[in-house]
Amino acid sequence: MTIPPAPVPLAPARSPSIRFAGLALDRPRIMAIVNVTPDSFSDGGERLDPARAVDDGLRFVSEGADIVDVGGESTRPGSRPVDADEELRRVLPVVEGLARRDVAVSVDTRRAAVARACLDAGARVVNDVSALQDDPALLPLVAGRGTPVVLMHRKGRAEDKYVVPRYRDVVEEVRDFLVARAEACCAAGVRAADIAIDPGLGFGKSVEENLALVAGCRRLADAGHPVLIGASRKSFIGRLTGVEEARRRDPASIWLAVEASRRGAVLLRVHDVAGTRQALAVSQAMR
Repeated sequence: MTIPPAPVPLAPARSPSIRFAGLALDRPRIMAIVNVTPDSFSDGGERLDPARAVDDGLRFVSEGADIVDVGGESTRPGSRPVDADEELRRVLPVVEGLARRDVAVSVDTRRAAVARACLDAGARVVNDVSALQDDPALLPLVAGRGTPVVLMHRKGRAEDKYVVPRYRDVVEEVRDFLVARAEACCAAGVRAADIAIDPGLGFGKSVEENLALVAGCRRLADAGHPVLIGASRKSFIGRLTGVEEARRRDPASIWLAVEASRRGAVLLRVHDVAGTRQALAVSQAMR
């Protein structure tokens, strides 16, 4: 059986006029992960050759990805920061190669210098795990360019392994943080329609808190911004399932992506594009 030409709507009904980065959000949109790092938790070292990374990005598009997210700095717990020059050396050839083929590219970065060069090369979205807080030059850059952004919630930092206190109500606290960051971005000149929010599964949250955030996608979406969920292969899935090897966590990752979309998420950041695409189509058929 062939994969349908487009996933059918899974999230609660939305108007096709609601868009993010040029994409109508009347159905879930898939963001494919292309890490070009030596130390990412799942695929580190696989795409140190830019040609391989571009080929993988194009394959993901052929499998149904709407956006390809290119990252050059690992955020796994315990990883060390890289400088902007090294990050740019890793990501720029990949962004250029994909953008030349009219792929919608998101650059996963915390740094204005990296974002600027990638936007110049054709990237369309900035996806920042720090919600535009780590580099004070990044917010005015995206505001001035009119660039869509993904704002992610994060407690602690990678080098500190995100060791933080527990939450009283994780959904409410994460939502309040993301609303505050979105308001700060709007005040600086970013259009509200250009902001998506990501609760940051795995970034300083327990297993129970991660599950609560998936279950609470509708509460997050009620803030008025598209919700992105990135559960794919995360360590909390390993703790739930007993599966230690990250790349063997795709079945549970796919289930969480479908569940998140059913509860209101419209952007799904995944490693297994083809599997997620098929699961979304079957979920819709069952509905």
